[in-house]
Amino acid sequence: MATLAPSIPSHVKPEQVFAFDIYADPRIGDDVQGTYAAALENAPDIFWSPLNGGHWLVKRHDLIAEIVKNPDVFSAREMQIPRVENPPFFIPLSLDPPQNVPYRHVLMPKFSPRAVAEMEPKMRAMAAEIVSEVAGKGECDFIHDVAARFPVSVFMALMGLPLDRLHEFRAIADAHFNARTNEDLAGTMGQIAGIFLELLALRRAEPTDDLLSYFLDAEIEGRKLGEEEILAMCMVLFLGGMDTVTNVTGFSFQYLAGHPQLQARLAADPSRLPDFAEEGLRMFGVIGTPRLVVKDFDAHGVSFRKGEMVLSALWESGRDDRKAADPNRFDIDRKDKSHLNFSTGPHLCLGHALARAEMRILADEWLKQIPSFRAKPGARHGFRIGTVIALESLPLEWDAA
Repeated sequence: MATLAPSIPSHVKPEQVFAFDIYADPRIGDDVQGTYAAALENAPDIFWSPLNGGHWLVKRHDLIAEIVKNPDVFSAREMQIPRVENPPFFIPLSLDPPQNVPYRHVLMPKFSPRAVAEMEPKMRAMAAEIVSEVAGKGECDFIHDVAARFPVSVFMALMGLPLDRLHEFRAIADAHFNARTNEDLAGTMGQIAGIFLELLALRRAEPTDDLLSYFLDAEIEGRKLGEEEILAMCMVLFLGGMDTVTNVTGFSFQYLAGHPQLQARLAADPSRLPDFAEEGLRMFGVIGTPRLVVKDFDAHGVSFRKGEMVLSALWESGRDDRKAADPNRFDIDRKDKSHLNFSTGPHLCLGHALARAEMRILADEWLKQIPSFRAKPGARHGFRIGTVIALESLPLEWDAA
């Protein structure tokens, strides 16, 4: 149950208050992003929710961009709503510029468009194999059998994680995103740290060509990375790699399953798959980015005060009717697919090129083997909301050859 703030702060105007529970609002339904946009349609562009300890929420594209580009006021060093005493610390995510810059420079070569292009043959082979395992069955749970396996397997191979522990690691990531208390957060963070401490010990003894071995050899400002720094980098990569691409791919395929004409069009013309992936990202973003107000700041008629939390709902950015005509319509022919679902500015997601490639490649390999499919009638999908949105299951069926 969401906790109420003790009272509405005096600097919050009555018209700026809009009660919304980011973790369990009853207005959110199976069309998660669509019902989210509908629930907030009449809310102010920036509003104060008294739930979950009280916090601001920002829903407009350009206002979100302003906030994430202003770390002097809106810091990334705390990202839990409600605030907790010992918030998780990630590198480079929890660092504001310029402190995050050297770490981003360490990571950039491994996630550049060139690096992703070099990975594509292996990713295609992996996607084709995963799809072939279900193609002859005529049905699958797309989340469990495909979307949670392909991008996660790509990430695990990149990191050097053991693939036979995929579902165990996914469960840990899911528990982390559902955590609300210090105790729960400490539990999941401890589990993740334990995984990487064990693997780092192995890589020190036997280096390979994976990302863990790269971190052990990498330098920052003329020195080797320390173990605590490596762990903080691994943790944010783990949580992102285990969850986010799986989620946006699942929502995109949920839409695709109900539109056979689009399936046929993409199967006949794979050159449009990048447009499908980008429109999926615009329509079905899954990330919200909390920020801590570190000094009083007045803007757009809002009085932000030091110590308050602000959630920039990145998934709302693509559905802003000031940026896109008919924003709730999925349209691969749309010229402007503007969204901020990878954030922007100093915390632009380094994995954006990899995520786009994974969505494109998986859709391509799926449609080669299963060009026509549909959602199982009457199946419930289940979802999670919060600061990261997830689709829990997606039962699909098709006419197997």
